[in-house]
Amino acid sequence: MAQRERLRPGQRALVVAEGEGRNAVYLAQQGLQVTALDSSRVALAKAQRLAAERGVEVDFRDTDLAHWQWEPKTYDLVVAIFIQFADPELRAAIFAGMQQTLAPGGLLLLHGFTPAQLAYGTGGPPCAELLYTPELLREAFADMEILRLQEYEHELQEGSGHAGQAALIDLVARLPVAAEPNSFR
Repeated sequence: MAQRERLRPGQRALVVAEGEGRNAVYLAQQGLQVTALDSSRVALAKAQRLAAERGVEVDFRDTDLAHWQWEPKTYDLVVAIFIQFADPELRAAIFAGMQQTLAPGGLLLLHGFTPAQLAYGTGGPPCAELLYTPELLREAFADMEILRLQEYEHELQEGSGHAGQAALIDLVARLPVAAEPNSFR
């Protein structure tokens, strides 16, 4: 994981739309307490097998993000990798929920495709409204401190659905810690 230096054992992590468990299991192997969400029972069964094979515990939850109840200020880390299935209205609700569920000082790690991906056809959604631009992410996460926002191209080898040259974007953002009251009055 490109942001490994930001991970700390004991952190509470939420992995959104996790799929077959690779990211959640990796985080658990780093000593994080991981909850992973997905709406595919098939994917969750594979994820549970992967966690068992690797000897780690992950709290996998079968849920539809349109109905997920985001627990306020619960997680130190929210990870969202290739979650580009939601129309703009649902995406806005998911982005707001991810921010709501972060504890003060918590980190968001988001990774996805940019509209340039449409020319490659090597994975991701086939319509531009589901893809991310820097402007979209800056606006959606305007209340967070953006630590990294970068577009780039990279060769993906992540199974048949994500293979070949790809147009990607990464966002690393921190939820501000509430200002401490001034004790010198």
